[in-house]
Amino acid sequence: MKYSLLLVALLGFTACSAAEATSKTSTTTQPAPAPSNITVVCPNNTCEKTSVTQQQKVDVLKEDSSIRIGVVGQGVAPMNTNSPAQAYALAKRAATADAYRLIAEKIKGVRVDGEDLIKNMMVQRSTVRTSVKAMVRNANIVETNFKDGLCEVEMEITLSHADFAQ
Repeated sequence: MKYSLLLVALLGFTACSAAEATSKTSTTTQPAPAPSNITVVCPNNTCEKTSVTQQQKVDVLKEDSSIRIGVVGQGVAPMNTNSPAQAYALAKRAATADAYRLIAEKIKGVRVDGEDLIKNMMVQRSTVRTSVKAMVRNANIVETNFKDGLCEVEMEITLSHADFAQ
């Protein structure tokens, strides 16, 4: 679990240092980053962003602080439903499962496995598999929107220093 916090710190530090490096060395315009439906909020700037070496221990969360992670999961209603109520229920269930997956990816990280089959110097088959293994507890649904067959569930979770085993 403490490696999850280390991952969050590394992602935040890498993004900050990359932005500083490009602003110092380049005057050309860079494309804007792709919009993300995952937000990490550090109340009162209690999260630390520090560089990491193998000898250095990094505490992302101080003992008296917490971090809130918010995501928006999306689900689509299937076409072969018997009623609008059934379509809504299935879309909401899919959106909730997507939101849980997004939280788990943010906290634990994603395992990516790839395989390419090359024959006669040409790619015949390329497969990429992603997986995440995590248990998510105490996530709260903040808001649910249903429009044109698409359900969006906004979910958030608050993590504190005590949630992680030392």
